[in-house]
Amino acid sequence: MLISNNIRLTVCRMASTMTSMMQISTKPEGDVSSVFASLSGDDMNKPLEPRFAQLKKQIVQDHEEQVRDSWFRLLVALKREIAVIRNSKQSIIPEVNFNDIHNLSENIRNDIRTRGVMVVRGVLSEAFALKLKADVKNYIKQNPHTKAFPQDKPVVYEMYWSPEQILARSDSRVLQALTFANSFWHASPSTHVCLKENIMYVDRLRIRQPGDTQFALGPHVDGGGIERWEDAEYRSCYSSIFQGSWEENDLFDATHRVRAHMSLYNAAGGCSAFRSWQGWLSLSTVNPGEGGLLVNPLLKFTTPYWLLRPFFKKTQQNSSWEMDITSSVWPGAVPGRGQEMNDSLHPDLEFSTSMVSIPTVYPGDMVFWHCDAIHAVDSVHCGQMDSSVFYIPAAPLCEINAQYLGQQRHSLEHGIPPPDFPGGEGESRHVGRGSPHNIKTTEGKRAMGFESFEIKSYMTEGEKEMITKANHILNL
Repeated sequence: MLISNNIRLTVCRMASTMTSMMQISTKPEGDVSSVFASLSGDDMNKPLEPRFAQLKKQIVQDHEEQVRDSWFRLLVALKREIAVIRNSKQSIIPEVNFNDIHNLSENIRNDIRTRGVMVVRGVLSEAFALKLKADVKNYIKQNPHTKAFPQDKPVVYEMYWSPEQILARSDSRVLQALTFANSFWHASPSTHVCLKENIMYVDRLRIRQPGDTQFALGPHVDGGGIERWEDAEYRSCYSSIFQGSWEENDLFDATHRVRAHMSLYNAAGGCSAFRSWQGWLSLSTVNPGEGGLLVNPLLKFTTPYWLLRPFFKKTQQNSSWEMDITSSVWPGAVPGRGQEMNDSLHPDLEFSTSMVSIPTVYPGDMVFWHCDAIHAVDSVHCGQMDSSVFYIPAAPLCEINAQYLGQQRHSLEHGIPPPDFPGGEGESRHVGRGSPHNIKTTEGKRAMGFESFEIKSYMTEGEKEMITKANHILNL
């Protein structure tokens, strides 16, 4: 009997240990600096493993001459487009009012596609947005042990499950803004993606105080780093670019993106979900230069540039460009980190001119930028008030996003970081942590994986099949 009891006790302890392990995120602990080489001191231009030299040859095989010619066409086009920015007398960032999102002219929609960035005014009321900020600050005060970067003067908090963040994400107007953002994308009718439905990709929050210089995140692109070249499906999103016809590449075609592997290294810099637009909800009034966002509004031209940059190097004789398909150098792409750029590695992007501040934003506005768009933050917060946001990107319903949503739903229930983010116990012991009960709308429950998706008569076959598959994945 004693032996039987001991065995039973051991089994119970093992089960308890396994349950605890399931409630801890699998990625290493860390903060936002884990994502970027520039914030963690890693070399962004060091040679990678020899296999990456072979990868270069493979990518442009049989198209070397076309790629070389296209590079020099691109350099000419970049100079022309950067001059337009330099000479512009007004903001070139498109702005739309939330109440007008269903009645935009095709000219405005084309402008948004061209620039790859937009401001949506008045998604939430200013009073509501300010209350969200005040309440989330109280949540932070209740939990002073929350991880953040920098540690001494926090700006970006490893905080995902405050009641305020959950409330904002599930707001029907926020969800409408995300669906509007996805409406710029398209896919083949048979592709398993539903652009009219959005899953909620849970992200951090930022509260940047005046004078801050530490959160000086330079030009970069999210959605993985070296994966854009290394993963064959991800690379297919840019086939025209790698075949020497960058002018023909469609950066709003989701056909291959929904199957791309954007996180090959299980590290903080990868992203295992498809975010069509990065985005945030403003909780402050922020003018240019006051700790806000910088974007490069030349999506069609900058994307092929940084994608082709590893295939070219400067000659020592006259500093002109020549093709390089023998080295394993991949500028700004460190495996497991996000893709970064700077003036030294990407000189033709002329960041001092081409990176522009978004116009003044107010509490309740949302800002979106394309998943391939280069963006940065002000190196110095020169304002007088905090610059605060909830990060809320757009992520259309597709298989990889449905799978991610199932894992993220588990993270919410246990208060641990979402799957893509630095791990650990997260907010599992936080006072006042949010829960599924804080999701107040049916649309919000659906976006967070607690309500089934519905098939509509106007959907394509691919969309209908995706709805059925998502409900199966989520056991709904």
